[in-house]
Amino acid sequence: MKILVDADACPVREIIEKIAKKNSVELIYIVDTSHILESDYAKVVTVSKAADAADFALVNMIEKGDIVVTQDYGVAAMALAKKAYPMHHTGKQFTDGNIEQKLFERHLAKKARRSGMRAGKHKKFTDEARNEFESRFGELVENKLDTERNEE
Repeated sequence: MKILVDADACPVREIIEKIAKKNSVELIYIVDTSHILESDYAKVVTVSKAADAADFALVNMIEKGDIVVTQDYGVAAMALAKKAYPMHHTGKQFTDGNIEQKLFERHLAKKARRSGMRAGKHKKFTDEARNEFESRFGELVENKLDTERNEE
């Protein structure tokens, strides 16, 4: 198991790195060339700034059982198809039971934007959301490691 992070706009990188390091789990950040990211622990993969380049690179690295942190519903859907465990930076886990609704919502939002509708303001990322992510992400990592140990 490894942790892959769509790191371009990820507000919880420090939390992810702390938990990965604590559990000795391989961590890979994927960013495009418009971002500069360094880490003493994680491997940083930098890809071109082309549309969806970071998403495609991330998806190509996913293996069964990996944990993927992304805000992108399309990436989450592809991670699920590869039997990985995608999670949003708010701590919500993407599942086979909720991904279709998320993809449909994304479709409707895109359609509204194309028709000229303005999107609402994004909510501020709160300490409460950060704490929720830390708790849920930590649980997911520990549960996956326990499962791997039990399978050996």
